[in-house]
Amino acid sequence: MTTSPTESPADRAADLQDERLVRTEGVRGAVLAFQQRVRGGDLGSLPVIIGLVVIWVIFQILNPNFLSSNNLVNLTLQCAAVGTISIGIVLVLLLGQIDLSVGSVSGLAAAILGVGLTQLGWPVILAVVVALVVGAAIGFLYGLLFTRFGVPSFVITLAGLLAFLGLQLKVLGPNGSINLPYDSWIVQFAQATFLPPWAAYALAVLAAAAVFYTDVRRAARRRKAGLSTGALSVTLIKSIALLVLLVVVVAYLATDRGLGAMFLLFVVLVVVMNFFLTRTKWGRSVFAVGGSVEAARRAGIRVNRVYISVFILTSTFAALGGLLASARLTSASLSSGGGDTNLNAIAAAVIGGTSLFGGRGSAYSALLGILVIQSISNGLTLLNLDSSIRYMITGAVLLLAVIIDSLSRRSRASHGQA
Repeated sequence: MTTSPTESPADRAADLQDERLVRTEGVRGAVLAFQQRVRGGDLGSLPVIIGLVVIWVIFQILNPNFLSSNNLVNLTLQCAAVGTISIGIVLVLLLGQIDLSVGSVSGLAAAILGVGLTQLGWPVILAVVVALVVGAAIGFLYGLLFTRFGVPSFVITLAGLLAFLGLQLKVLGPNGSINLPYDSWIVQFAQATFLPPWAAYALAVLAAAAVFYTDVRRAARRRKAGLSTGALSVTLIKSIALLVLLVVVVAYLATDRGLGAMFLLFVVLVVVMNFFLTRTKWGRSVFAVGGSVEAARRAGIRVNRVYISVFILTSTFAALGGLLASARLTSASLSSGGGDTNLNAIAAAVIGGTSLFGGRGSAYSALLGILVIQSISNGLTLLNLDSSIRYMITGAVLLLAVIIDSLSRRSRASHGQA
């Protein structure tokens, strides 16, 4: 059986036990394997999913409009911009590093978009490309400073936070605010573009079919390699359950405006990054470096290249998130990327299940985490409560997520020693 260079003996034993259970007992075995993993400290996304359900139930009880289709459509649109930034945070946290400048980078990208469209007369696509290239260049600079000079990422990105905030102010000029043309396609994309129901249903079917096909192909590869595989019934049930869930969600959102294109873009980015993290050599390298830099280096992984690539992606996602946020608000201003953008992007990644200690997490952490944070914000807004309450509740949820992560690590360590 092939194993990850960072996988502990306890994890390998758990994997073997899970495979035996699933192979011999089908659905019942899958349930038992899941229970065994939970007892071993591998909670995965379970805490955040339970937390999200609890949050939704509480707000629905306090305000029946919370789960209305109109409010849920608004909630999805609110998630897209900061959620996109959070994808980059997930990547850098997987390496055990941090980027504190994503808010400033997103604000700078918004300023470039605004100035390019209104003052320089650029086509929208040129302004977008320039903003994304600037974001990638910033990440490349961070990667070089980190790998060549050994400057801690905390210090590099803290300096970047200040420097690029200043550059944002310089680009915006004395007025400090630029209104984007409402008829530009990027503003229309962020505010008024929704999928027709038939297209949303088609995507739901494609998503479920893709999950089924991927699992079947993976099982075939494992059988060819002489490894055990899970029961086909488990794969089929999982795919059908996903299809039913997606169809219900699409049907409910369709009673209002439907599925927003901006939120769909965010979800697609999450799925694509999850594919690269779980199915490519680069993704395995990211987890290996986050688990143990020295072990990864001895395994022949080019550690510096991994660091540089991740810093580039993190800043690029920050720039893209800034473009989406400014398009949704139809403006680029001094407040773009400011306020709690940094904190929410980082908190979403951690609350969604990405470990602060590196080596454990998923691209789906950005999706789950931002849903939790924006649900809290949205629900408190409907209740007309002060923003101070939102900050306190979000801080408490973030602390709880870190405590759960620490306890999970301790549980896995104790099982490994046993």
